[in-house]
Amino acid sequence: MSSQYWSWGTFLEAFPIILEGLKITLGLTVVSYLLAMLVGFIWLVLESTPWRPFNLIIYWIREFIRSTPPIVQIFFLYFAWPMVPYVGMSFTPFVAAMLALGIHFSTYISEVYRSGIDSVEKGQREASTALNLSTKDRWLNVILPQALPPTIPMLGNYLIILFKEVPLAATIGVVGILSIARSYGAQTWSYIEPLTIVALLFLLLSYPSALLINRLESKMNRRFEKKQKKMRVSE
Repeated sequence: MSSQYWSWGTFLEAFPIILEGLKITLGLTVVSYLLAMLVGFIWLVLESTPWRPFNLIIYWIREFIRSTPPIVQIFFLYFAWPMVPYVGMSFTPFVAAMLALGIHFSTYISEVYRSGIDSVEKGQREASTALNLSTKDRWLNVILPQALPPTIPMLGNYLIILFKEVPLAATIGVVGILSIARSYGAQTWSYIEPLTIVALLFLLLSYPSALLINRLESKMNRRFEKKQKKMRVSE
């Protein structure tokens, strides 16, 4: 049994073992985020239909998902969904966590998309309509090139938040770094070293990403300010 105090020997022994779970943690983060970006666009399209009652139904479904803790959604998909008559099916722990986290964060990303589209000046849309551009050309050549850049910092922030939520998947048996650290601690009765390693790995991966996103956000703000100044001069 290991000492209850800090041991560098335990730290060095546990580090490569826990590092093996990093690919699962990163993989779950990436696939969940890609799913969130896709489903976020679907939410946006569904809420843009001309039939208002349908829009309200979609809006409240999205709000319900956003207001429910991710851990509850993970448990529901893994434990409860297989019991739903006719439509229920079993998921592996990885797939259940991916679906729960991806769908949960898609509700936030859809709002990011909406804010980006709303940031495009109304005059740009009217001009594209006046030029008789098709809907496809209007979106691909006018709206999206202006709507996407301002959303990059916000999308990056949600990626970091999602990365920090991925350890919740350990509650249903996804073998990421937290699950391995907990297992190592149970076997050796040394929890401080493996959990410290988990914290350090999250810090080393998320903090530089946060700095990069802040820098990107500042760059986008400066570009937006320059664009506004040019518009004032032209007026």
